[in-house]
Amino acid sequence: MRTYHCIPLFIWTYIYHTVDTILLQEKANGYLSSKKIVGLTKDDGKMLRRTKRGWMWNQFFLLEEYTGTDTQYVGKLHTDQDKGDGNLKYILTGDGAGSLFVIDENTGDIHAAKKLDREEKSLYILRAKAIDRKTGRQVEPESEFIIKIHDINDNEPKFTKDLYTASVPEMSGVGIIKTALPDMSRENREQYQVVIQAKDMGGQMGGLSGTTTVNITLTDVNNNPPRFPQSTYQFNSPESVPLGTHLGRIKANDPDVGQNAEMEYSIAEGDGADMFDVITDKDTQEGIITVKQNLDFENKMLYTLRVDASNTHPDPRFLYLGPFKDTAVVKISVEDIDEPPVFSKVSYLIEVDEDVKEGSIIGQVTAYDPDVRNNLIKYSVDRHTDMDRIFGIHSENGSIFTLKALDRESSPWHNITVTATEINNPKQSSHIPVFIRILDINDHAPEFAMYYETFVCENAKPGQLIQTVSVMDKDDPPRGHKFFFEPVPEFTLNPNFTIVDNKDNTAGIMTRKDGYSRNKMSTYLLPILIFDNDYPIQSSTGTLTIRVCACDSQGNMQSCTAEALILSAGLSTGALVAILLCVLILLILVVLFAALKRQRKKEPLIISKDDVRDNVVTYNDEGGGEEDTQAFDIGKLRNPEAREDSKLRRDVMPETIFQIRRTVPLWENIDVQDFIHRRLKENDADPSAPPYDSLATYAYEGNDSIADSLSSLESLTVDCNQDYDYLSDWGPRFKKLADMYGGDDSDRD
Repeated sequence: MRTYHCIPLFIWTYIYHTVDTILLQEKANGYLSSKKIVGLTKDDGKMLRRTKRGWMWNQFFLLEEYTGTDTQYVGKLHTDQDKGDGNLKYILTGDGAGSLFVIDENTGDIHAAKKLDREEKSLYILRAKAIDRKTGRQVEPESEFIIKIHDINDNEPKFTKDLYTASVPEMSGVGIIKTALPDMSRENREQYQVVIQAKDMGGQMGGLSGTTTVNITLTDVNNNPPRFPQSTYQFNSPESVPLGTHLGRIKANDPDVGQNAEMEYSIAEGDGADMFDVITDKDTQEGIITVKQNLDFENKMLYTLRVDASNTHPDPRFLYLGPFKDTAVVKISVEDIDEPPVFSKVSYLIEVDEDVKEGSIIGQVTAYDPDVRNNLIKYSVDRHTDMDRIFGIHSENGSIFTLKALDRESSPWHNITVTATEINNPKQSSHIPVFIRILDINDHAPEFAMYYETFVCENAKPGQLIQTVSVMDKDDPPRGHKFFFEPVPEFTLNPNFTIVDNKDNTAGIMTRKDGYSRNKMSTYLLPILIFDNDYPIQSSTGTLTIRVCACDSQGNMQSCTAEALILSAGLSTGALVAILLCVLILLILVVLFAALKRQRKKEPLIISKDDVRDNVVTYNDEGGGEEDTQAFDIGKLRNPEAREDSKLRRDVMPETIFQIRRTVPLWENIDVQDFIHRRLKENDADPSAPPYDSLATYAYEGNDSIADSLSSLESLTVDCNQDYDYLSDWGPRFKKLADMYGGDDSDRD
């Protein structure tokens, strides 16, 4: 271990300050000139004279810290007006006058009354004047002068701070501060502390000294190259990671600090230089390995890289220490995963004519399994993108076909999504957009672009343009629209109007005769044949309605057809409205009168005046369940084999005697619903059926039971009593029924 010492050396020089001699005449407002200055004013041109100054004094300066027994003499004020007879009086004012500085008013001598310290104040500014004792008149103007304090060495040297901090670059050579060795390294020792003494070498108080402490810190320089702590790094990556994924970090160590420790990482060589990249983290000074291109386990499973770490700010003074970089080997293993199917394109565009037949194949999508196993794939259409189910796809080969007819005019584009799914693993699926463009076929005929309200003036002349018509076509031919206008073949020569094709997809309607009469013909219908130039040619006939109107001399319409005829007879619009209101009122009165008259003729259903209940129609029947009535026979509705002659209804009086209608026998086995429908149709066709507000109840038991019907209503025995004696043979459970129905005694009871 080498020992380093720092021996400071400071040389202090004492500098004497010389107080310049200042003449009182030079500092007293510059009044030294004895010349006469003559000037003319602008107003009256009078001569101005400058009076001569008579002040005379020696140089004024003092030593600080005077230690004598008597007062320190400063200097003497004197004027040439002083004749020495004591007639003049000297007066001193200004800084310290009367306290620090006193003046002999007779002689003008100035003395310092106290000890002065230059460090407290280095100069004093005073003013002097001389007056006549007898008259009190000022014989000299007041003048200013300066007294400077001369410095002596009466203070020991003092440092401004007790502790100083300094920094020295490591590896520094000989300079103002000498180091023990020129190759002192911050990495070995970073801080030093020295004590500095300052000694006064001259002056009256020589030998005074002061001390202070200096902390010296060695600052860093870039004299150390980066070093990897290990030579090889190993990382693993799934093959499906997205681009830019961080796989891992590597770091080289640099004992320097700050800017000198900043590094930059780069890939020097290796078989994965095109697949991976390395970026530098400026905060941590680490190298981050990232994915640059898509990985494929089936293509390559292992990559090897050589990564360099180099200083970004090398110091040229220390390049001789060696290259400031280091190299490490990075190995990356690619892991196999089950990947979803991959389509051959990122999207598909299919163009199909709109007249394609249903079931036609219009295109195909293909996908494959990128894994080694190469699983089978099935295709499907996402129905959320094809809600109308217009397209289908073959699940085996991805062929897309139509399920419905296409119409470009309603939907020129269809955007669907096709899904490819692995058969062995349905979780692995991919989606692809398929854009289907419907190509136009000329399947729409041109027609008028709008409804035209056309009129012709009664006083029109031949050859006048009364209307220009244009057409529209829902088709969109690639060469643009071109329409032609012609008269229909049935009326090639119209005596009233002429159709002129303007060759710009419009046609003009021209008058062909001189004058039109609305009394003879108020409206003309002009059929126009319109066809396009696309294949196949589509045509239509548009009929233009032309009214005959009265116009002024400028051709402006005034009135047309029936309204014009009425107005020409002298009736105004108000009169027409009044007439219509009167007719309407009469019609309302007639309707009301007829309704009242009909109401009077209608008799109430209830004769009794006291009966205020709702109208109830009472039928004198005992019910359909008794054998002595023929009002209702619902047995034939329950069993199709129960047949009886139809009888007339007893609840209404038929106006005419209808032919007896026999129902169609239902011998065969029929469905209950068919049975009800047949009965309903028979009831609707029967004029003697109950009214519409009656409730008809149908019950059907079927005709396949060997026990026949259990209903007494369907019994064919109507002239004799039913024998229930067999109930006694059924055991004690049926004894009650045998007692109720069996024997004559029970019937009598």
